[in-house]
Amino acid sequence: METAYDFLKANIFHIATVDKGKPRVRPFGFVMKRDNRLYLCTNKNKEVYKNLKDNPVTELSAVGKDGMTWLRVRGTVEFDESKEAKAQVFEEAPQLLKIYPKGADDEVFVTFYFKEANAKLFSIGTQPKDVPLI
Repeated sequence: METAYDFLKANIFHIATVDKGKPRVRPFGFVMKRDNRLYLCTNKNKEVYKNLKDNPVTELSAVGKDGMTWLRVRGTVEFDESKEAKAQVFEEAPQLLKIYPKGADDEVFVTFYFKEANAKLFSIGTQPKDVPLI
């Protein structure tokens, strides 16, 4: 894997947020590249959205299929409600139209991206190494 994007695309990952001072972690499965940034998506009715609005500092974690490597992406996110970003999500993951049939016109659906972040790849028995986001 050359980039954090490649690693995340190949694996289920988890996003960590803070809710009233307590950690919250949940699985995510969608990631995309847009405008040279790492993008994800969610729903404005979900707790993850509320948590990230309150505190945009977050961390992603993924374990490789080999069980011996893992990735952490730590940074600050910003929301992008543009129709163009949403449309790209549905182009890359048309199965999401089953959940959001209005597609890019769905006002509850939202994308977000890392406005600053660092990614480290870990492997048992070796030193962690910085990897580019995309």
